[in-house]
Amino acid sequence: MTDAPLAARPPIDKDAIRARYATERSKRLRADGNAQYRRLEGAFARYADDPYTARAERTPVRDHVTFAFVGGGFAGLVTAARLTEAGVGPVRILEKGGDFGGTWYWNRYPGAQCDTASMVYMPLLEETGHMPSEKYAHAPEILAHCRRIGEKFGLYRDALFHTVVTAMTWDDAAKLWRIETDRGDAFTAQFAGMGTGPLHVPKLPGIPGIESFRGHAFHTSRWDYAVTGGDPSGAPMTGLAGKRVGILGTGATSVQCVPHLARDAGELFVFQRTPSSVDVRANAPIDPEWFRGIATPGWQMRWLENFTANQAGGPATEDLVRDGWTDLARRIRERIKVLPPAERTPANMLRAFEDADFEKMEEIRARADTIVGDSETAGKLKAWYRQLCKRPCFHDAYLQAFNRPNTHLIDTDGRGVERVTERGVVVAGREYPLDLLVYASGFEVGTPWESRAGFDPVGRGGLRLSQHWREGMRTKHGVHAHGFPNAFFVQPTQGANLISNAPHNLVDSARTIALIVRTALDRKVREVEVTAEAEDAWVALLLTGFGRMIGGQDCTPGYYNNEGQEPGPAAKLHVGYPAGAYAYFKYIAGWREAGTFDGLAFR
Repeated sequence: MTDAPLAARPPIDKDAIRARYATERSKRLRADGNAQYRRLEGAFARYADDPYTARAERTPVRDHVTFAFVGGGFAGLVTAARLTEAGVGPVRILEKGGDFGGTWYWNRYPGAQCDTASMVYMPLLEETGHMPSEKYAHAPEILAHCRRIGEKFGLYRDALFHTVVTAMTWDDAAKLWRIETDRGDAFTAQFAGMGTGPLHVPKLPGIPGIESFRGHAFHTSRWDYAVTGGDPSGAPMTGLAGKRVGILGTGATSVQCVPHLARDAGELFVFQRTPSSVDVRANAPIDPEWFRGIATPGWQMRWLENFTANQAGGPATEDLVRDGWTDLARRIRERIKVLPPAERTPANMLRAFEDADFEKMEEIRARADTIVGDSETAGKLKAWYRQLCKRPCFHDAYLQAFNRPNTHLIDTDGRGVERVTERGVVVAGREYPLDLLVYASGFEVGTPWESRAGFDPVGRGGLRLSQHWREGMRTKHGVHAHGFPNAFFVQPTQGANLISNAPHNLVDSARTIALIVRTALDRKVREVEVTAEAEDAWVALLLTGFGRMIGGQDCTPGYYNNEGQEPGPAAKLHVGYPAGAYAYFKYIAGWREAGTFDGLAFR
């Protein structure tokens, strides 16, 4: 990050960069899009087993709860916590993992940590009295914090772990939800919430021969420490001594675990189709004395609002977080500020956005030259796309790992791995024999909601959610869907849509849901539902905005842009509040405080 004035920055050949972006994109386009990936099913079902917690047998549940929530990650935890604070109960969380944590339950690979500052990323810090140990906390601390929330708010009592919801059906006569699971449970709930998140269905690359590999293999979300040795806290992986290890994928997960594999493996082969942009992280411990000085009542909400104001369009006179996210936003504001007021048109502001991004990405590419000793390897590690075409990465050891003599970047020039054999991986006709193959291939994102969730909610009159959303997501605030009374979605889309700090979206939705449910119970009504007119009006409002600001069809393929394929008309609804995330949070706070719940019908 730099604070050099605009005039002091070297000129950038924007046409040349655009041409390079287009060339690199074209190399990576595939006709199969999301179909190129495979789930952990069939021959790969063994990869899906929970390696962390043994599944305990139990009697199927046949009871009634006030609120049932599908998903035990941040969304479920913060919603259940706010409901509990509001005196709503019992609240039951259903979670397919063996404990709370969601993505932080599954992702225990070495080096895993948050990419957004802990002070704004970890929810309910003030309520639990926890001080993050680092600016960017590592996974064991985040998982422990999830458990801390569960303990503090008594959420373990009614939770069902290693449990997958298979059906959720609205009973219009009884005015409640009937829920079934893969454990034989069949219970009812007056209200239901869904927060399954986008990062819980692991995917494997559909490479020919992938099922034939005879060595050890696993997905990063099912890390096998019995094979590698070590633990999630970063202890040496002694099982890798003298072993030839390959890792497929160079996204955010790989950026974090490659340094640890490079440290411990006999030889490490990093197979790359598309490099990530890897900016400075500058992680550091949090000073307890400093923290005591800032942790006055309401401190975390102030930090959340400050981060969002700096990163997503709000007024900000200071930057508390000061990271890569707020740096890019500051550069954009600088460029807009120098425009005369009459020239601050949408087109000129988009150009300012592009100019700031060019500048930022040139610095990130130059960083590879500065750090990586071999110039050819450094060149292959450069990301030729806009920073928000893919998930931005921040790390201070990933690029450095390629200076180790045992670490080899196997760049495929955008074509990907040719095939997998019994012995290893083939790229451009050359086989690389391996003892262990690690799949850092991520999670399903562009598939239908009900496919990832594993069930298709059935609302009033037998209406399935997949039918209601057949032409795209339709909600009010991203929370309420017409035809699905007493049901709530907890996720960013059609609300603030703040991608840089997803937990802020979840924390805010939890406040909304707890207030609505408490109000419904106090009024002794049996149903709460968004009206069709209110839902239509909200969707119409969303369509007045700029559209998606991440990804884009001109980006290199990835999960931000449906793997480069035409996303269809539904994609235009995967947006947020037109005035931006900061404005949305202000709007929804006023909507709650008004107490009239405009657009909702209480019956």
